[in-house]
Amino acid sequence: MGNLQQEIQRLLALHKAEGQKAVWLSDHNRAVLQSVPVMHKPVPSAARARVTPVQAAAVPPPAAVPPLAFQGRMQSRPTELSPVVTGGAAQVVDCSALDWEELLQAAQNCHACPLAADRNFMVFGEGSHQARLMFIGEGPGEEEDRQGRPFVGRAGQMLSNMIKAMGFERQSQDPARAVYIANIVKCRPPHNRNPEAAEVQACLPFLQRQIALLRPQAIVLLGAVPLRCLLGLAGINRYRGSWLDYQGIAVMPTYHPAYLLRFEQQKRKFIEEKRKVWEDLQKVMARLKT
Repeated sequence: MGNLQQEIQRLLALHKAEGQKAVWLSDHNRAVLQSVPVMHKPVPSAARARVTPVQAAAVPPPAAVPPLAFQGRMQSRPTELSPVVTGGAAQVVDCSALDWEELLQAAQNCHACPLAADRNFMVFGEGSHQARLMFIGEGPGEEEDRQGRPFVGRAGQMLSNMIKAMGFERQSQDPARAVYIANIVKCRPPHNRNPEAAEVQACLPFLQRQIALLRPQAIVLLGAVPLRCLLGLAGINRYRGSWLDYQGIAVMPTYHPAYLLRFEQQKRKFIEEKRKVWEDLQKVMARLKT
């Protein structure tokens, strides 16, 4: 057993020397290392919170928070080799009492799932903390991971145009025109695949707390992934265009801009699908005017 411990420690040291930030081990190897102390750097007091398994508890009422500027580009790689994380129930920071700044720091320090090991930047979210309207996608893509901002690729350009057509502005701090944009997961899944269940479980509390702090009048879910992960509903074709509810907040599911881009070379289909999205967004506009 001692030799195996030494070998695992040697490999961990080798990975650390090569710049790897997290190492994922089997339950067996984790058990071998249980008696080996892991040194941690102190966590800033603002981000020091109880670590617990994800719970499906109701999102608490938001506390009053001042408006904050965009988070922008944020370094998200850990500065030390992370503690070993293995399979089983995801472990995440208890976000229920964190304010915006604490929540950001906690997300930057999170390594609860394998996505954190390969990210360039953690994509927290962007927009005014006083926005009435929130958009939620599934996760960062290649360009988002490179810049640390949500929806900045081709799909993001389309979303920006939609937001502007609705009479809102991505970079506005005026509550009447501002929006807030976030994703189900905050690190890019490999090859832009859909996030896996364990990844969603680890990351969803951050989004739930963002919603609780923001408390928007309406949320637009972009695609099937946020519909399933946030509301537990399957079938974007079935639910798009229909008002749903999340913790007393009106929710409108619609198609993801990336879905529309699939039909760019099929002009008729592209126009038809884009018209459906615009009809959904018009319902949101009408609701926000009341």
